[in-house]
Amino acid sequence: MSDFRPALDGSAHGTDDDHLIIVGPNSQIALPVLTLGAVAVDESRRHFLGTMDGVGVWAIDADEEPDDAAFMPLIAAHGRMGDEWWAVAGRAVQISAWWRSHQFCGSCGKPTSLRDAERALGCDDCKTLAYPRLAPAVIVLIHRDDEVLLARGRSFGAPMYSTLAGFVEPGESLEQCVAREIREEVGVQVQNITYRASQAWPFPHSVMIGFTAEWKAGDIEIDPEEIVDAQWFKVDELPNIPPPFAISRWLIDGHLERLETA
Repeated sequence: MSDFRPALDGSAHGTDDDHLIIVGPNSQIALPVLTLGAVAVDESRRHFLGTMDGVGVWAIDADEEPDDAAFMPLIAAHGRMGDEWWAVAGRAVQISAWWRSHQFCGSCGKPTSLRDAERALGCDDCKTLAYPRLAPAVIVLIHRDDEVLLARGRSFGAPMYSTLAGFVEPGESLEQCVAREIREEVGVQVQNITYRASQAWPFPHSVMIGFTAEWKAGDIEIDPEEIVDAQWFKVDELPNIPPPFAISRWLIDGHLERLETA
């Protein structure tokens, strides 16, 4: 397994919005390994991410594709370049997006510049600092006996059922968020909320915090603004569910494994 050590202050690859520069023949893809002089770019558009096996890793905000590479959306690279490198790529996309969207101070409107001692963009006029954004979201598998509650969201691009998820509101604990999101989206009450896993989800800058919860009371009443359909499914009669790389699938598979060993 590779050893990535992130840098908290300020092989290379480029980003363009949420796209990566990818090289490799056929279906094998990888991030390009370059010398820093190989990419002509302003110093402010080059962000040190850390080291992978002792080699420096940089995000470079590139305008054009190299001749022997191509841009690819980050989501399309998932599962095709290894978990460690995909995580590094997600870090690169988020750091570059943060840099592009914070070129001016949100308090006074003056230009910002990168700070030397920490990962921050600072305003020299009013001294406001802007750090990379991270939006925590909970995702939860609800279970009842040998059934799980899965829903199909309006934003899903495919006819698929998944676990419920939502962003944490200011002043909320993670457990409070779980209970609120479930109540709002499918109308049921839960108990025994248990943390299971987390996953960085750079679309655009989230971290998914996964839980399981036991049904306590209530019938399904969907929020039609968010949910197309929600049902209880027998664990041996599941519908089309998310692919293995998604935390929602981890939660489902983990629950099935616990049932088998109970």
